[in-house]
Amino acid sequence: MVTYLIWGLGPQTYTTLAKEEQFPLRKGAFSENPPQRTARNIKGMETRKLTMGQAIVQFLQQQYVERDGNETQFFAGMFGIFGHGNVAGIGQALHQYSDSFRFYQTRNEQSMVHTAAAFAKMSNRLRTFACTSSIGPGATNMITGAAGATINRIPVLLLPGDIFSTRLVAPVLQQLESPSSQDYSVNDCFKPISRYWDRINRPEQIITALPEAMRVLTSQAETGTVTLALPQDVQAEAFDYPTQLFEKRVYTISRSRADADLFNRAVAWIRESERPLIIAGGGVIYSEATAQLAQFVEQTGIPVGETFAGKGSLSYNHPQNLGAIGATGTPGANITAREADLVIAIGTRLSDFTTASKTAFQNPNVRFININVAEFDAFKHAALPLVADARVTLEELAVAIGDYRVDATYASQIEKYRDEWEEEVDRLYHLGHTPLPSQSEVIGVVNEFSRPEDVMVCAAGSLPGDLHKLWRTRNPKQYHLEYGYSCMGYEIAGGLGIKMADPSRDVYVMVGDGSYLMLAQEIITSIQEGYKLIVVLVNNEGHSSIGGLSRATGAQGFATRFRYRDEKSGELEGDFLPVDLAANATSLGAKVIEATTLQSLKAGLHEAREAAHTTVVKIDVDYYQGVPRYESWWDVPIAEVSEVDTAQEAYEEYQSDKKKERYFL
Repeated sequence: MVTYLIWGLGPQTYTTLAKEEQFPLRKGAFSENPPQRTARNIKGMETRKLTMGQAIVQFLQQQYVERDGNETQFFAGMFGIFGHGNVAGIGQALHQYSDSFRFYQTRNEQSMVHTAAAFAKMSNRLRTFACTSSIGPGATNMITGAAGATINRIPVLLLPGDIFSTRLVAPVLQQLESPSSQDYSVNDCFKPISRYWDRINRPEQIITALPEAMRVLTSQAETGTVTLALPQDVQAEAFDYPTQLFEKRVYTISRSRADADLFNRAVAWIRESERPLIIAGGGVIYSEATAQLAQFVEQTGIPVGETFAGKGSLSYNHPQNLGAIGATGTPGANITAREADLVIAIGTRLSDFTTASKTAFQNPNVRFININVAEFDAFKHAALPLVADARVTLEELAVAIGDYRVDATYASQIEKYRDEWEEEVDRLYHLGHTPLPSQSEVIGVVNEFSRPEDVMVCAAGSLPGDLHKLWRTRNPKQYHLEYGYSCMGYEIAGGLGIKMADPSRDVYVMVGDGSYLMLAQEIITSIQEGYKLIVVLVNNEGHSSIGGLSRATGAQGFATRFRYRDEKSGELEGDFLPVDLAANATSLGAKVIEATTLQSLKAGLHEAREAAHTTVVKIDVDYYQGVPRYESWWDVPIAEVSEVDTAQEAYEEYQSDKKKERYFL
């Protein structure tokens, strides 16, 4: 066994996922039934003759990660759709080793990357899937999922087929030709969205490429999409590979500590602060630092605002939890951020939603401490950078900070903000809106029905902003939002990945009609593989989120409803389209329940919980009834000149709001 120590990296194993029985290494694994041995012909090394496709599959199943003594197999298998660019290479290898490395048939290449990413996120980035596709549209379909994984710092391995390396039969079917180079293919599109990219033009190149791919995939600081483009002819070529390549490899992910001088300065800053605020990002959860965060804030009284990825860092009812922060934040969190003299950002990218487009922090003397395994993120906002693991840093800060605690006035204000917000959530959960219920009421029903160990997943539309504010999170893994990329279509595919990562939990996929229409096909895969999802389909006959944004920017909701084109005006303002989403879900194999009231929604959720396979509960909601914006702003540029009165008015307001944006130098 070869053991690798990866220095300077973050989070800890999510121990629930370390169970081998979920994705066992079955009979026939390479170590039990090795291919035929060949002579020692690489400087005396023992070798085995394999095709490149076979060698890749054998390598992947021998990769493990270890954190704090917990060891897990890194790849749970491979998703794929076969075409001429991978069926004879990787496809043949997967068939040959199907009893030792599980292959999952999916319906869309984009969605399989989403499923892999959701699985990896649920696994705290310590497990993932590989994804294979053919060359051409199969490969480029994966680009959207690849971008989302990299933006969200989630590990996925992509193995798209590529053009012939020999070039003899070029141009082949689906080949992109360029008069300036014969080395271009559509897979070059993956370069800017991959953390590591390589084209394997000779079978022996994987001997060095695969370890590099694993270095990036297992790095908590550098992880994201890794793309190995595999020419279809090279996949099928044989080579005498050194047997050492196929030995078990364990990548030890360490808990890095901050520089001592910077750490001591951070302690001094905290002790000097009067109105400190913690921003808890996804890194808190990935590093399994939620208990340490709770201990630290109970000791100091420092309040916490949560990002989309960090929601669940504290239970919603924790005394120091002010809830969501930023453009979709709560009043208390955003007022506290505006007045804070010290912001301690933990495991967050400090995106525009978190910082309300850099308007959130208005104290002229505000300072930042960023705790992050990634140096790139740690230096943002001209912060004092603690490039370190969140869990160990919080443990050490708790000791070093001594008897520091916020004063009684600040503590009282935090309590007041919390109490007021709980009253507001109760109001929005029980609006009594008619004739159609509001989206906030639907969220309330699902939240109150679900159990703390269950998981809610969402990604795009108006739901994420409302959920960020309103969802009462009771477990670090209960709230799963893909909002770094806010990718329509992630929801159902992501729900499948979550369920595969932890089958013991019920998964509630909350999805709007727009996102559902984008990518619903993995309902079929969930049924095929026996992973039950509860899909709450919230229908408003359009794109409610962008409709609201359109009205706010002066465009009056233009082209954001699902309507016929009016013959007289020529605009999309006729009758609503007769789309039957329930019938669509039924056609994909799901059990479907149509709810018309909040009471029938509750009954439908109960029936779905008892159902044997994936169930869709559909309910119509009011298109216009939304959740207010609280003490925040988001920069969406408005037309500087326009002949439309509403656009002119929106631009004047935009100019006023934009003055609050700040540079942090």
